[in-house]
Amino acid sequence: MAESAARRPGSEAVLARLSELLFVEVVRRYTDTLPAESRTWLAGLRDESVGRVLGKLHERPAHDWTLEELARQTGQSRSVLAERFTQFVGVAPMQYLAQWRMQLAATLLTSSSAGLAEIAAQVGYGSEAAFSKAFKRTVGASPAEWRRRHA
Repeated sequence: MAESAARRPGSEAVLARLSELLFVEVVRRYTDTLPAESRTWLAGLRDESVGRVLGKLHERPAHDWTLEELARQTGQSRSVLAERFTQFVGVAPMQYLAQWRMQLAATLLTSSSAGLAEIAAQVGYGSEAAFSKAFKRTVGASPAEWRRRHA
């Protein structure tokens, strides 16, 4: 409170970093309270290796990830990664990535005027057709229908 009231040089930077730190602390405390049987991406953060994988997937969702590459980058075998990820998150890593991409796409469809080809590329699909098919299979509506309904 004193920092926001003081309006000293650098206050904006200090306040920005403080808000980030507070957010991280809230997430930490929340994940600490999750039941042991919880199977969500937040529960995955409790495990260091699963958390690293989640970080990579969230950082670069459009990358052409493979289970082998994720395992190599996080120092695990494919089988250990798949088992631990599923144990903590509740779905396999590639299934999680597909769901994450669709969440991002749904947000882009409602928050931007970007075309389907551009959105497909932003979330890791090489063609508009492949993206549309995956979106409809996952979400239950075509991208155009989704955009109309949530405009």
